[in-house]
Amino acid sequence: MKISTKGRYALRLMIDIAQHCNEKPVSIKEAAKRQNISDKYLEQIISILNNAGYVKSIRGPHGGYLLKKAPKDYTVGMILRLTEGSLAPVTCVEEDADSCERKSNCATFVVWQKMYDAICDVVDNITLEDLVSWHIEGSGDYCI
Repeated sequence: MKISTKGRYALRLMIDIAQHCNEKPVSIKEAAKRQNISDKYLEQIISILNNAGYVKSIRGPHGGYLLKKAPKDYTVGMILRLTEGSLAPVTCVEEDADSCERKSNCATFVVWQKMYDAICDVVDNITLEDLVSWHIEGSGDYCI
């Protein structure tokens, strides 16, 4: 499994908004400049985040985006699943997967399930608040 730029940039954008929205709504142009990402690409990503209800849009000359909830209420898993879809390494362990006829005789099923469980354990237990704190403290490089 490989996280695409869409997933990585969505996380970076959400971190940027969380860090700067206390000052004023975050414009895509400002975030794009800070993150060194194309503003056209961030416009596509913010549309996904906005449609999912993760951010709210403020119109006008001083408009931009704010988080709809507190940073502690967003997990890395929520953001990645929104932008990437399933995080399962293979389809047979996805949450809504049809039961595989080979499951009972598949020597590798347990490996895939353990991988998926480990991925979920990590991404579902790290919040946007954690990422912002790690960045501020300098204890974690948030280069995603």
